[in-house]
Amino acid sequence: MTDKQISIKEERSKHVENLLGSRSLKKVVVAGPGTGKTYLFSKILKDKKNTLTLTFVNSLVEDLSLELCGLSDVRTLHSYARGILSRSSGKNLKIFGKLSSIIREDTQHILDQDINFDWIFNQRDESKKELIEFYKQRRKYYNYYGFTDIVYTAVLYFEMGNERIPEYTQIVVDEFQDFNRLEVDLIDLLARRSPILLAGDDDQALYQFKGSSNQFIRDRYSQTIPGYEPFNLPFCARCPRVIVDAANDLINSARKLGHLNGRIDKPFVYFDDPDKDITSSKYPHIFYTQVFPSQIPWFIEKKIAEMANEVKGKFSVLIISPYKKQTIQICKSLRSKGLHNLDYEEKDSESVTIFDGYKILMEDKHDNLGWRIISGFLIHPIQFREIIRKSHESLAKPFEAFLPVEIIKKVKSNLSILNYINKNRDVNTSILEDLLKDVEIDQYVLLTSYIKTVLNSNKAPTGYPEIRKIPVKATTIQSAKGLAADLVFITHFDNQYFLQNRDNITITDQDICNLLVSITRAKQKLFLISSNHERPTFLDWISKEKISTI
Repeated sequence: MTDKQISIKEERSKHVENLLGSRSLKKVVVAGPGTGKTYLFSKILKDKKNTLTLTFVNSLVEDLSLELCGLSDVRTLHSYARGILSRSSGKNLKIFGKLSSIIREDTQHILDQDINFDWIFNQRDESKKELIEFYKQRRKYYNYYGFTDIVYTAVLYFEMGNERIPEYTQIVVDEFQDFNRLEVDLIDLLARRSPILLAGDDDQALYQFKGSSNQFIRDRYSQTIPGYEPFNLPFCARCPRVIVDAANDLINSARKLGHLNGRIDKPFVYFDDPDKDITSSKYPHIFYTQVFPSQIPWFIEKKIAEMANEVKGKFSVLIISPYKKQTIQICKSLRSKGLHNLDYEEKDSESVTIFDGYKILMEDKHDNLGWRIISGFLIHPIQFREIIRKSHESLAKPFEAFLPVEIIKKVKSNLSILNYINKNRDVNTSILEDLLKDVEIDQYVLLTSYIKTVLNSNKAPTGYPEIRKIPVKATTIQSAKGLAADLVFITHFDNQYFLQNRDNITITDQDICNLLVSITRAKQKLFLISSNHERPTFLDWISKEKISTI
């Protein structure tokens, strides 16, 4: 190790020690991608009992729970709120994450209004008290909370008196740049009685669509909102030098063009380490190519095979696409080429499905929410609208009471079949066909898919045998938060996908943050893949010597 590397390592440790040595009860640390945030968490939580770590993304909870195992209770905000309210009420409160969508649809039927309740709660828009009261009535009728309204209810509970706010020896809050007004209010209330560390990076703000603002972390770091001592972690130990330099190029180009106004001015520095230097020397460029959309899977497969030939061992792969549909198409094609170890979401998990209703009724056959969800798929829209209105006029009656007898019989019959299937019992073919129609599953699609699998089971796999078991994770930009991989592909790297404005010209700060998060997932090698012949605007924001065009 050179003197320079020793000096940098000491300086990196100094940043952590300065924070750990601070006596301030409120701290805010700005930590760029791969700068050791989780390591800092483990240090500040060490040897402390009754600690709490909060974030708002389930995938981040899983990762932090593993890395902070035994050090802290790691929770999402809605999970934490549920625990607080369950203890205070003495009831096991139920959460259905899509409840706001259900009540939004109810509002259209009952009030003839289309209301985004999540936005009202997230922004704490108290001018909408009548709508909030309407939501509360529907929520109580269904006897469930949604993700947003349960946090809102916990905040109101805490605001009734400081004695209701729990005390902890340490609270850690992750990804604070993506918190909205409601979530910040919850954190501010918790900070009244416990030491707290806020961590985030205003360059990685991805969730403006839910009302989040990176201004909250900026105000606390700059002490515009007093009380927080500011720190930063400048050294990126995840990415090779070219990625760190490219990220700084993007930031500098953005600032010159008048973007990222109010940004926290902080260093983002390559961590000069012997092992990382080897990687940086091996991969001194970001690779850029233009291929037709249908060729993207072929290109990815080829480059994974080339990496396998270089590494001659296991490595991780991450594919980042702007939209879920693109992710699904790429992964289906890669699977047909013989890659088996693919991790991606095949369906839209945010939409309410008829199976959501059946799963609820399998737990409680009289559940109002379960009956309401299922009937929305089985009853004619005009009749369904009338049923929703009647259910609100008579809140004391169960939802089941408003449904036609034949619908009730059909649903109960389907529940019996589903329970039989769940217990591995045989089901009559004709009955099963009726069930599949009700739940909108095309049996012929299932059958042909099965037949194809059987017919191809004895065929020799195509493609490269050396990469069939390589772990490949594919996701969207927003879901890439917290992920990292040795080899990263950013697909559909085109203005029409990476610039949110419809004119494909106007650039927003959100566009810049999206790209910064995407490129800094790479631990070794990065490919930018365009799907048309127009040169992406962002490519010219990175110095030419850092780009190798294929």
